[in-house]
Amino acid sequence: MIPVTLPAGGVELAVVIDDAPEPTAIVALAHGAGAGHEHPFLAGAAHAWSAAGFTTVRFDFPYRQAGRRMPGPAAHAIETWAAVEEFCRRLTPGIPFVAAGKSYGGRMASMAAAEGRVAPDALVYLGYPLHPPGKPENARTAHLPAVAAPQLFLSGTKDPFLQPLADLEAAVAACRDADILWFEGARHSFEVAGRALPADEVGAATASAALPWLRERVQRPAA
Repeated sequence: MIPVTLPAGGVELAVVIDDAPEPTAIVALAHGAGAGHEHPFLAGAAHAWSAAGFTTVRFDFPYRQAGRRMPGPAAHAIETWAAVEEFCRRLTPGIPFVAAGKSYGGRMASMAAAEGRVAPDALVYLGYPLHPPGKPENARTAHLPAVAAPQLFLSGTKDPFLQPLADLEAAVAACRDADILWFEGARHSFEVAGRALPADEVGAATASAALPWLRERVQRPAA
């Protein structure tokens, strides 16, 4: 369990840990706004990363654990990320910590990092929600240049949260250290028209695509 202190009181979040034998890094993987840690996409991603040597920790934000469908205040999610980092660093001391998340979960990680509430060795965004669909004027990017750690944006070229794609490219160019990995024809959950695959397979393939970048940036050889 991960204890989190919120203004209304403390909560304890259940976790799912996909252990890697002799892990060389640990990844905390947060869910999107509309699904919890049990979603097959996240399970597939976690299994792919753990098989590659990254212990992976999945958790629900407090609103989800309480049975609510809509996210709570961003401050609650940021406090949760701080608690998750502390949990992960205690679980596997001395190895790099990566903050990752699907959509909303990744955006909350970036805000926590920009505010200095977490200090991950890298961040990985699985479908960063650049703006609400059809509203590119409401960009969620002002904080990204304040993130010190390397950032990887895994993004579909047909994602309605990213149109026009040049807006994400401009946001990444303004960051200190960031890269984009494009998925041709993929939408927000990395589904591709005419290619029906189970969500866990899509999650595993998406996470696996990030492995070369992760190995270059954070993974340390096992002792």
